[in-house]
Amino acid sequence: MQQEFFKYQGTGNDFVIMDNREGKISLTTEQVKHLCDRKFGIGGDGLMLLNTKEGYDFEMKYYNADGNESSMCGNGGRCLTQFAFDRSIVKDKYKFIAIDGDHEAYFNSGWVHLKMKDVKSVISHDDYYILNTGSPHYIKPTTDVMALNVFEEGRNIRYSDEFKKKGINVNFVESEGDNKIKVRTYERGVENETLSCGTGVTASALVFSQEGLGFNRIDVTTLGGELAVEFDKRSETSFENIWLCGPATFVFKGSIHILSGS
Repeated sequence: MQQEFFKYQGTGNDFVIMDNREGKISLTTEQVKHLCDRKFGIGGDGLMLLNTKEGYDFEMKYYNADGNESSMCGNGGRCLTQFAFDRSIVKDKYKFIAIDGDHEAYFNSGWVHLKMKDVKSVISHDDYYILNTGSPHYIKPTTDVMALNVFEEGRNIRYSDEFKKKGINVNFVESEGDNKIKVRTYERGVENETLSCGTGVTASALVFSQEGLGFNRIDVTTLGGELAVEFDKRSETSFENIWLCGPATFVFKGSIHILSGS
């Protein structure tokens, strides 16, 4: 099967995208894994299908690099919105559905702003936090995030007895003051550090919000670039109107022969 594909990236979080509005694309776990392989396939942190869905501008179907359908991907949602625009789905504000429910998105000053799910619970432990921003996240404050071996430390947490069965994304976060943080993330499904993780950046920003109740904005530096998270803080553990803001960029397109049963 010969298949057209597109490559997009959001702050270095890169994705293979296919236009499936005609509903003809059906991929196995092994095929997705092969397409995301950086040596034998196209290469990407994940793969997305742009699907049609009644009542929505599009549906987002997301697969991790390991080939399995996954929970919400924030940078993926921003990239798929840019892809939809580039494929002539032009709206002032988009409404689409993903695995975690409804989302909105719009463009502003070259960035894609993506509305994330509300967060009603942040579980605090002695030296880390747990919350779900469409995907589950472990937030670990640190004083020198760039010196960490994120692959080793993140993998140890992700495969610990507590999290091994379902997995968790692990974020190491350094506060820079003035509502600015640095974040590095080990992602489950990719099973490695990625240059950026949208739901992880969102979770980290909520945990590190320092202002009082009401509107907050946290500027975030990742290995792949700059993002921002805007939200209304209702309490120390409750957040609404959460928006993940950042660039989403077309990289290249091509055609690949997908072997049946691969």
